Amino acid sequence: MSRSLSAPPVIEQLSTVAGGYRALLCDAWGVIHNGVELFPGAAEALLRFRAERGPVVILTNAPRPSSIIPAQLDRLGLPRDAWDAVVTSGDATRAEIAKRLPGRAFRIGPGKDDGLYDDLDVAFAAVEDADFIICTGLEDELSEHPDDYRARLEPAAARGLPMICANPDVIVRWGGKLIWCAGALAQLYEQLGGAVVYGGKPHAPIYDLAFAAASRAASAAIEKAQILAVGDGLNTDIAGAAAQGIDAVYVSGDGGIHDGEAGPAETLEKAGLPAVAIMERFQW
Repeated sequence: MSRSLSAPPVIEQLSTVAGGYRALLCDAWGVIHNGVELFPGAAEALLRFRAERGPVVILTNAPRPSSIIPAQLDRLGLPRDAWDAVVTSGDATRAEIAKRLPGRAFRIGPGKDDGLYDDLDVAFAAVEDADFIICTGLEDELSEHPDDYRARLEPAAARGLPMICANPDVIVRWGGKLIWCAGALAQLYEQLGGAVVYGGKPHAPIYDLAFAAASRAASAAIEKAQILAVGDGLNTDIAGAAAQGIDAVYVSGDGGIHDGEAGPAETLEKAGLPAVAIMERFQW
């Protein structure tokens, strides 16, 4: 299929458009699950694409190494044979951190993201002594607001410290609740005049890793024209696919982050983003 800014067709089944593709890059949160449970039909869609078309790479802006994600998917009940590889924003972020070592880092984020730093030998410091910032998210994502961090970020911006944002997502839906992510703090930091480096979607580093993972799984090079992305985030999944020149299916419902906004075709048009199709729910 070719990408177009005209209104994409609304489809009920991924199989309607899957025939021309050899690999799938599938977002996790908002497409496969909501952080609490799998969406109905999502596991089957991955299993069927993998069996009939080719490799499935789960592409997530989780600010943790990909090695941590399979156990999380196991707990949600997603079969291991539903995917070939997981690529995370954390993977791309670790590469960005390594470039800046042995510089000292001012850390912002919850303890659950500690795995991001495994084997990196990062020295953490107060903001006045740091050389850069690593932001993985709000420390209490269920109760805090990005503006709670303004006083912490203002002196860092004044010093010109670059921020590495481990998760470009601004907001996600956890069960029935919307929660802020690292991307919201990165946006605030940019408003304060700070510079931000992003590893995850929609930026190139995570896609470079994903393309390589898909080709490894296929034991052959896969061209971009043969890759389909599926996601619910306009500014991450759909914009990232567009920037990389790959086709995308926009998942508009199932409690995704744009659920309840204007109609999905209107939302895409307003954002100036192309999609080959719109699905309310990810299913085969």
